[in-house]
Amino acid sequence: METYFGKHNWKWVGLHQMELENINPPLPQDPASDAWLKHARKNQTNYVKISSLENGEKVLNGSLIFQQSFRDEWDFKIFHFYLKKDLLVTVGLELPGDEQEEIQQQLGSAENAVDGCLFFLGEIVNGLLVEIDKFEVALKTLIWGVRKRNETKILELLYARRHELLVAKNLLIPIKELRMAIEEINLHGSSEVYASTCRRIERAMALLGEYEHELDAMINLEEVISSHRGNEIMKTLTVMTTIFTPVMAFGALWGMNFKHMPELEWRFGYILSLVLIVVSTALLYGYLKMKGWTGDLLKGKKRGSFFK
Repeated sequence: METYFGKHNWKWVGLHQMELENINPPLPQDPASDAWLKHARKNQTNYVKISSLENGEKVLNGSLIFQQSFRDEWDFKIFHFYLKKDLLVTVGLELPGDEQEEIQQQLGSAENAVDGCLFFLGEIVNGLLVEIDKFEVALKTLIWGVRKRNETKILELLYARRHELLVAKNLLIPIKELRMAIEEINLHGSSEVYASTCRRIERAMALLGEYEHELDAMINLEEVISSHRGNEIMKTLTVMTTIFTPVMAFGALWGMNFKHMPELEWRFGYILSLVLIVVSTALLYGYLKMKGWTGDLLKGKKRGSFFK
């Protein structure tokens, strides 16, 4: 258990999940704290609850998932919190070991427990912003991959990145909800910590929103290209089938085994049949070309081009 006393007469108590089973945190004896303790011992989902003490003081308590794997839905970290003006109790909130001294110094400047909680929220969002920067690098690579290597693998990567974006948004929305709950009951006052944390949350939301638009645009582009190429393939197969119809028709005709077939007695029948097949095929191709039904179907795709 970690206990920190702020310079402005407030206290933060940090517990590990295992300690919660054996230690009774320094909470007021009221229904709100009892219900929170029971919930914190078993809850594994986000929730925020506003309660009132007997003296009319407002209390925030709940749980917040602050880390989530992009690969496994059960690989996440959650912490539980109980917050009022002069007391912050957290369970399962892990802070970087190499930043303990800096964190304690910054906590010292917090005027109350609410500012301390907002500071922790800001640090969580800051970690998420670092992941967003990594996402930006992967997204830039993907943007050019759509042009250079337009294939099913790229479409798979697009949707994988889209899923990562949804996971990041799913982490940020409860943080925003907690900030709004603090604002709702006016626990924040007009502190600089609150303003800074709000700006950081809005920055993260704005970045995720912009990247969401970019990914949606790339997905739409990929789907248009895939649809166009699928249509071109079907058109090509149709044109090729049509062009070779004379070959198949005459081949079927002269492949029959009837007893009386006058063409079998023709001296130049073989030559005439070849000429007839070639001429009819050329005439059919010329007709399709004149009508503009072949387009560029029989041309190869240029490297780095979307459609040509």
